[in-house]
Amino acid sequence: MSQQTAETLENRMVNGVDVGRLFETIDAVKGEPGIARFKFRSTNRWINGGNNQARINGFYGALQEHSRETDFELEIDEPPVLLGEDKGPNPVEYLLAGLSGCLTSSLIFHAAARGITIRGVESRLEGDLDLRGFLGISKDVKVGYENIRVCFKIDADISDADKQELIQMAKKYSPVFNTVANPTDVTVELDKD
Repeated sequence: MSQQTAETLENRMVNGVDVGRLFETIDAVKGEPGIARFKFRSTNRWINGGNNQARINGFYGALQEHSRETDFELEIDEPPVLLGEDKGPNPVEYLLAGLSGCLTSSLIFHAAARGITIRGVESRLEGDLDLRGFLGISKDVKVGYENIRVCFKIDADISDADKQELIQMAKKYSPVFNTVANPTDVTVELDKD
């Protein structure tokens, strides 16, 4: 895959990414690995039936706390066929959206670091889920997605092999892809506060 040197990219915006700042961040993290430690947070409040609302604001990263001016509010519900009121995507749809966003961002940032201009990226995601697992009807059915398929369209002046390499890099470096595709420790417990 063709690649420009860091020196030629230093003062360039590629794919909306300030490549100079990207390489400065990489160098800073190499010099102080603690900068790379982030802790993201979300809260959730049940409303009714399958409807609940997640809020996202503060996070820790680059050795300090960060907060946004306003919370991001995510409405979560189920479609009527799953006994909801369709006030928002359901949780497994949010998972697909998070996966698509993370894979796309990973692809764009790594393309920018290589000096590859991307005119457009689209993706289509599908996941297969059998409700018998969720409903406790069958022990033999997985509770959650059985598989997820992601298909990318990339508009750039590079070969199909180079596009495939960018997709592989997106998979390799996407935190959400790696959280979904690899076992991750998750603790769920009663809050005693």
